[in-house]
Amino acid sequence: MDNIDHFNLRSFDLNLMIAFDAMMQEMSVTKAAEKLRIGQSAMSHNLSTLRMLLADELFVRVGQKMQPTAKARALAGPVRTALSQAQNALQATDCFDPAKAERLFRLGVTGEMEMILLPELLRHLQGVSPGIKILSRPITSDNVDNMINNGEIDLAIGCKSQLQSGYHGEVLFNSEVACCFNPELTGLSAPVSRAEYLASRHAVLSQTENVAGCVGVALQGLGIDLNVVLAAPDFMPLLAAARNSPVVATVPCRIANQYAPLFGLSFCPMPIDVMFPPVTMNWAIWTDKDAGLVWLRDQIRTVIDSIAPDRVTLAAE
Repeated sequence: MDNIDHFNLRSFDLNLMIAFDAMMQEMSVTKAAEKLRIGQSAMSHNLSTLRMLLADELFVRVGQKMQPTAKARALAGPVRTALSQAQNALQATDCFDPAKAERLFRLGVTGEMEMILLPELLRHLQGVSPGIKILSRPITSDNVDNMINNGEIDLAIGCKSQLQSGYHGEVLFNSEVACCFNPELTGLSAPVSRAEYLASRHAVLSQTENVAGCVGVALQGLGIDLNVVLAAPDFMPLLAAARNSPVVATVPCRIANQYAPLFGLSFCPMPIDVMFPPVTMNWAIWTDKDAGLVWLRDQIRTVIDSIAPDRVTLAAE
């Protein structure tokens, strides 16, 4: 852990950081004062003190609105993280009674986890801890670090395999993919051969501007180009497209196992061996001993183990 300069911190009123964070959230002196339950003059005094100590205007009026300066934007993340850590430390307890607990957990999930984990997790939690509430937030590899660091989510499930210092994590399961298709429209039958797969039109997941998606990019690394005709940020549009069009939708095996039959689709293992990153669960190191989150992580492991495996278990006809 980095050394802490206690003397310098002692000379700095940490309540000013609370005032700064409130101002960043509200962008209004009046609203920030109301949030802190202090007078507007006291809030203005806090901002004046901050401006003097930090030698920066921090917030400037542009037209009818207040806007943060570059320095304020740079401070916002670290300040929010520090306040979140302090709040977690003060609220932490050594015991957690799930039968009596009333608590909101914030989960960052990928599209896959949104479809296969959340429904089963909710069913499970309602049986063992009816006072628990879940707030689901979408995550990508681009935003997950900031969401964990800023305290926007308690756990990230699905898309982070490389850990930074300050994180804990574990692999929930390895990733395998399957191809889903409408036999009547494609003329295919399970199992699909490599030649048939490569000759088909494809629907793939993509959360970037690259139409090839993660599957296409992985295959490009093997010197293979797919004929991708649909790239979408969620799996449901891919399955719906496969139901209505002569395309092959390549999706995670757990998605295929649970949802392809609902769309009347056949499915089978992807006929090309490609390695995909494992599905992980990650959390900030400062929440590692939170009794409620320790319990929730155990519940997630239990639910994942009960869901269909990550390999195709049957080919739906």
